[in-house]
Amino acid sequence: MMLQNKVAVVYGGAGSLGAGVAKAYTEAGARVFLVGRTEATLKRTATEVGAEYDVLDARDEQAVEAHAASVVERAGRLDVSVNLVPRGDFQGVPLMEMSLEDYTRPVVQGIACQFITARAAARRMVPQGSGVILSLNSGSANGSPMMGGTAAADGALDALIRQFAQEIGPAGVRVCGIWTAGVADSLTPEKLAAAGATGMDEAAVQGLVGHLDSMRMTKRSPRIADIAALATFLASDAGVSITGTWVNATAGMFPS
Repeated sequence: MMLQNKVAVVYGGAGSLGAGVAKAYTEAGARVFLVGRTEATLKRTATEVGAEYDVLDARDEQAVEAHAASVVERAGRLDVSVNLVPRGDFQGVPLMEMSLEDYTRPVVQGIACQFITARAAARRMVPQGSGVILSLNSGSANGSPMMGGTAAADGALDALIRQFAQEIGPAGVRVCGIWTAGVADSLTPEKLAAAGATGMDEAAVQGLVGHLDSMRMTKRSPRIADIAALATFLASDAGVSITGTWVNATAGMFPS
C-alpha cells in the first residue's frame, strides 16, 4: 500500500493511460479523483477503478483552481497531481509542409494545461509541506523527424517541470516526469487518426508497435501497467529523492 492515505488527482483520467494510473493508485491505497470533460467515460472509468470523478476542462484556470480547492475541502489534502491530458499533437507531415496551427497547437495547449494544473497543485502542496506533481511526455525534446510540434511541446514541458521543482522543492514538494516514447497498449486507430495517421486498422497499429519495439534497446515497448507502476513509485515516499528530472522509461529509445 505505497500510497496509503494519499489523495491524488489524475487529469485526463478517462483515457487508457489515465485509467491505468488511477487503478494502480487506488490499489496502492490512494483516494483518487479523476478529471476530464466527458462524464460518461469518467463515470465508467471511476466505477471500474474505484475512484471518484469530476467533470471539468483542465485548460480552464478558474475551474482547475476551484476543483483543487474542493479536493482539499473533501479529502483534507492534495498529495499527488498527475496531468495526462491530450494536447492535440499532429505528426507524420514534414515541417516544411505543416501548418502553423498544427505545429504550435500541442506546444501552446500542452504547456498551458500543464502549467495550470501544476500551479493549482503547488498552491495546495506548498502550505502543507509535501506533495508530488507528475507529468509525462514522449521524450522527443532532442528532436525526432516527422513528429511535428511534439518535440517542441516535450521540450517546453521538460523545462516547466524542472523549473517548478527548483522553486517549490525547498517547501518539500517534488516535481518530475516520465518519458515513454509511446505506450504500446494505449495506441488505437482512433488515437492515431487524431494525430494524423489516418487509415490505420488494428493490424497497422500492431505493425507500428512492432516498429517501436525494434527501436528500443530491450526490443519491448512500455505498457500501461509498466508506466502506472512507475508513476506509483514516483508518487510514493519510496521516490522521495527523485525530483527536478525525467525518468527515462523509453526502454532505451532515447538514451539519457
